[in-house]
Amino acid sequence: MTISNTKKDILVFAISDHAEAMRVAAGLTIFGHRVSCIFVDRHIEENAETIENAELLELCEIEPLSILDDANMQQIDQVQFRAELDKSNHILTI
Repeated sequence: MTISNTKKDILVFAISDHAEAMRVAAGLTIFGHRVSCIFVDRHIEENAETIENAELLELCEIEPLSILDDANMQQIDQVQFRAELDKSNHILTI
């Protein structure tokens, strides 16, 4: 197995498990990848786990985005959503 040193743009869709999506997104930055995280299905629940994982995103310099109107994160429109898709080398759905 060969490990590539190429930095990738990775997009994480947070759909079914927001906390896990945030953990995965933060973890991907360990390898130097540029990671975006978009919440697409519902507003994020405010509990101890998601608050802790939101802090992880902040430490990893990942700004959470949402296609929904959510006071806790930046809302993106269709054009911005498409731009995130277009710049991504890989997409994960969690």
